Amino acid sequence: MSDCRKLVDKIAIVTGAAQGLGQALAERLAQEGAHVVVADINDEAAQTTAKAIAEKHGVRALALHADVTDLAQVEAMVDRTVEAFGRLDIVISNAGILFSGAITEIDPARWRQVIEVNLVGYFHVARAAARVMIPQKSGVIIQINSKSGKRGSYKNSAYASSKFGGIGLTQSLALELAEHGIRVNAICPGNLLDSPLWVGSLYSQYAKRWGITEEEVRARYIAQVPMGRGCTYEDVANVMVFLASDQSSYMTGQAINVTGGQEMH
Repeated sequence: MSDCRKLVDKIAIVTGAAQGLGQALAERLAQEGAHVVVADINDEAAQTTAKAIAEKHGVRALALHADVTDLAQVEAMVDRTVEAFGRLDIVISNAGILFSGAITEIDPARWRQVIEVNLVGYFHVARAAARVMIPQKSGVIIQINSKSGKRGSYKNSAYASSKFGGIGLTQSLALELAEHGIRVNAICPGNLLDSPLWVGSLYSQYAKRWGITEEEVRARYIAQVPMGRGCTYEDVANVMVFLASDQSSYMTGQAINVTGGQEMH
C-alpha cells in the first residue's frame, strides 16, 4: 500500500507551537510524516506537545525554547534543529500576539511589542532559516498571517500593521530566495472563533465593549462570513500542507486567504 502522506521525513519548525493554532499545525505536519520542532517560550507546554506528537504519529519531535524577538535565540533554535535532524525543510512562522485599542489609548510600548513579535519575529525566523536553506538549495518558509494583513482592522492598528508588513516581507523574500530554490508564502486565516484567543479573551472583551452577550459577539462575527462559519485549525492546516509540499512547487510570494469569502483581495 502506498504512503499517501505528503511530507514524509521532512524536517519542520513551527514557532508558537505549544498551544492553539501552532500546536494544531505542528500535529498536522507530523500526521503528514514530518519530524517536527515545537518552538515556544512556554517550555513546559512545548515539551508536552512534542511528546504527544511523537507518541501519536511515530515521528521525531523536539521541543525548543525560542523567543522570536531575540535573534540569537532564533538562530540557536535553527542550529539545534540542524544538529538534531541534519537539515531544515519547512519553517512555519506562527508565533504572534494581539493587543488592540484606539490609537489615542493604546500604550505605545504595547503597540511596538506587537510589531516586534509579529513582524520582526518573522524576519528573525526567515533570516535564520535562509542561512540553512540557501546552501541546501531548497526549503519552504510559510508565515501565518491574517485577513488583517489585507484590510485595516478597527482599533487594531498594531496587529494590522504587523500583518501588512508580513505580506511585504513575504513577497520580498520570495523574490530574493527564488534563485536558491526556496519558496516563501503566507496564509491569511479568518477569525478562529473557537481558538483560545477568542474563547478565553476576545469574546469577553468585545461583549464588554459593545454591551452585548458573548453569544451575540460570536453571531456578529459569523454574520460577516459568506460561508456562515468561523475559520478552523483544519482549514489553515490544509493550506499549510499544500504550500509546504511539492504540489505548490510553482507558487511563491503568495498570501492565501482562508476566510470563507470574507476577504477576497
